Amino acid sequence: MGDVVSELSALEVAVSPVDKFTEYLATQGMRLTMERRIIVEEVFSHHEHFDADQLVDRLSHRNDSRRVSRSTVYRVLTLLEESGLLRKVARSAGKDLFEHDYGYPQHDHLICHECGSLTEFRNEEISDILEKVAGEHGFRMDGHRLEVYGLCADCRRPPKRRHRKLDMV
Repeated sequence: MGDVVSELSALEVAVSPVDKFTEYLATQGMRLTMERRIIVEEVFSHHEHFDADQLVDRLSHRNDSRRVSRSTVYRVLTLLEESGLLRKVARSAGKDLFEHDYGYPQHDHLICHECGSLTEFRNEEISDILEKVAGEHGFRMDGHRLEVYGLCADCRRPPKRRHRKLDMV
């Protein structure tokens, strides 16, 4: 996966991600286990795009004595997505990438299909256009997701070419 360029900062939220997840689990007749808590705390410890394998790797390097199985990670990621705390952004190298949906402002992504870099951006004009289009169709919009695919500036640069001896004659 490539780099993530972001100028977004976390929003102030009244309820912590762990508490929000606990509330969601209760609506599903489930409880917050220690393993689920560890996963949520790790996911929300810093803002970055990640895949399940990267999260498993991060969890394996934690200094606490609790181990979390790979299957538990996958199940909890599904629950976090269903709860609205996480969302899938894109696929990189055949793997789903996740990002925080809770505690961060509405934003969109530029995704390089060559190196996999993600650039997060906000643009009020896009939001205004979407609101207008939705209104024209009698649709009440409560959010949007925009992923723009192409080539980043680095991948568009021509490769540096070394001159062969015959070219210098």
